[in-house]
Formats: sequence, structure tokens, C-alpha cells
Amino acid sequence: MAVSSLSLTLPSTSLSKRLNVAHSKFTPKPSAININACSSDLASEEERSSKRRPLLLGVGALALSLLPVNFVLAEGTPANYDSFTDLSDGYSYVYPSDWRDFDYRGHDSAFKDRYLQLQNVRVSFIPTDKSDIHDMGPINELVPYLLKKVLATPTQVADIFDMQERTIDGKNYYTFEYTLTSRNFSRAAFATIAVANGRYYTLIVGANERRWRRVRDKLKVVADSFRVLDI
Repeated sequence: MAVSSLSLTLPSTSLSKRLNVAHSKFTPKPSAININACSSDLASEEERSSKRRPLLLGVGALALSLLPVNFVLAEGTPANYDSFTDLSDGYSYVYPSDWRDFDYRGHDSAFKDRYLQLQNVRVSFIPTDKSDIHDMGPINELVPYLLKKVLATPTQVADIFDMQERTIDGKNYYTFEYTLTSRNFSRAAFATIAVANGRYYTLIVGANERRWRRVRDKLKVVADSFRVLDI
């Protein structure tokens, strides 16, 4: 998949039929859909590199941006979370207030737990000629395709647990829960994807799978908070 432009052509044989993917609401730890990511041509999302953009952090920075805070935070920031908005790149989300920002290779913004570095959120985007996430395909075909071709490395096994699509302020989002398992390690995460401004955006928030039950609901708030903004 080219990094310069995202234009996916899904296989003629539906992945949803081959993998028996179901479109459902989120529920705690349902039966997983297994994807064996063993092809040598799979590209890891984490191996891509791009220059990190300047960040606007918290309500104080938003005030300095001259954009009214109540516009960006129209739905409010939950207790124990802080907000992040990047007006120049067109997106926003919330993250746990005790997390700190850090440089995550190939991502535009990122925050992590102060003590558990694998517990983090990050956002990246690449150009696309699509205008909406629906233009890339239905959720039950697109998500398995992206998980296998983009998010998983050749040595990882991917399992999808749930998929959900939402429309907020006229913009469409796909959110899914998954795990990536290698020989000695397993990570669980939510991903929210959207298309706007000629860009395909991806937010991923996750943790070590051993901690997933304890932090899942907390991280789901982050995944559901992601918004794309007009620029």
C-alpha cells in the first residue's frame, strides 16, 4: 500500500465472507475473528516515519488559538481527561489527564501513561483521494483488510473483537477493537478511522493485553472522542 496516497481496492472475494466478520455493537470480550498476518509483504504502521507537527495542548492552548473553546469542546471534556486539538491538521480527541505527550515514530501526536509506556494513544494520517470512510468500503470488509495489511506485522496474529460505525456532525467514523499477538507479547487496542480534508486519519489507543480488562472502558472513551475538523 503506497504511503503517498490511500486508494484501496478490496479483493473481489469478500473478506467478510472468508473471515466470517460480523458487524455488531461493542461488548466485553466476545469471540474473536482471527487473521493470521504472515505474508512478507505486510507493512507495519509503526515503521512509517513522518515529521511530527506542532501540537496544541489543553484548554489554555485552545484559548491562544483564537478559536472559542466551546466550539472545539462542544461535547465537553470528561472528568479525569484532557483535550487535544490540532487545528492545522484537523482533528481532536481526549486522553487521560495523567498521561504525557511523547514522540511516536510516524505519528502526528501521541500521549502515554507516565509509568506504563505501552499504554498510549497516537494519531497518524496519510493523503487519500477519498472523501468519506464509506468510500473505502463497508466496515466488515475494510477493517479486516486494514488490520492485516497495515496494522499487523508479518510475525503477528490479529484478532478482531468488535466493530462499530458512527455519524457525528455529518462525518462518519469506524471504530474497532482488536489484539495483535506475537510469540512473546500481546497488545489490545481500539482504533478509530475517518476520512476528511483529503486525509485518512487513524487514532489507536491500547495497552498490554494483560491489563486490558482494567483499562478497556477508560481507553474506549479516548477512541470514541476522536473527531475530524474542517480545515
